[in-house]
Amino acid sequence: MAPATEARMPLLDHLRELRQRVLRSAIAVLVAFGGGWYFYNPIISTLASPVCDLKAAQESRAASCGALYISGVLGPLDLQIRVALLTGVIVSAPFWLYQLWAFIAPALHRKEKRTSVLFVVAATPFFAMGATLGYYILPVAIKTLFAFTPDSISNLVRFDDYLDFVLRLILLVGLAFELPIFLLTFNLIGFLRGKTILKPWRVWVFGIFLMVAAFSPTADPLSMVLLSAPLIVLYFMAGGIALLVDKRRDKRSADIQTGVSTIEAATPIE
Repeated sequence: MAPATEARMPLLDHLRELRQRVLRSAIAVLVAFGGGWYFYNPIISTLASPVCDLKAAQESRAASCGALYISGVLGPLDLQIRVALLTGVIVSAPFWLYQLWAFIAPALHRKEKRTSVLFVVAATPFFAMGATLGYYILPVAIKTLFAFTPDSISNLVRFDDYLDFVLRLILLVGLAFELPIFLLTFNLIGFLRGKTILKPWRVWVFGIFLMVAAFSPTADPLSMVLLSAPLIVLYFMAGGIALLVDKRRDKRSADIQTGVSTIEAATPIE
């Protein structure tokens, strides 16, 4: 971390910096919101596919689409606003995640700031991987939850509740996949060591299951396992890579102190 003289910043400057980052993030979400509003129909058709073929129902002018329905005068407008807003948050996630990291970065050395490029580069594909996993787990979660419906009873689902469930699932899994990126970035800047990451592995595993259970829209055991397993694997991968980084860093530090890269074998005395 940077020395106190370099990292010191008045409270007002911190607040101005935070306001600037929040404003930039809000503008990014607003721009993505416009895209979500414009592509609203393709988005809801894709997200509704586990329950019904909305596109086919629209083309055939069917009166209903599976178990989905919208109620209320403001229901359609409220639905479009919520879908566009959540789409904006998901699509712009790499940008506002970068703003979050950039708010922390001024306290780092120049070399550590260069290392933080890893976070920016890796955050987007990992978030995309998580969001994709959330989407593909969706049909399993829907099928499992619908299986609890008693026989001879129709299960009608409000479309806005359903889409809120879907988009929250995608967003939460996408954000969860940023965990190894944060751990590795903190390791590369020297804030966390690999042993520190892996030593409380039981707590991490329990915490991952607890987080999935608490924040996931679905609480069925199958979906929880499908969501938790990749996060646990990524956690151990991040810890393993951090151990390798620490080993290489410690060796380099030892070389600097001794002035040699290896210790030569002793020469026998004749």
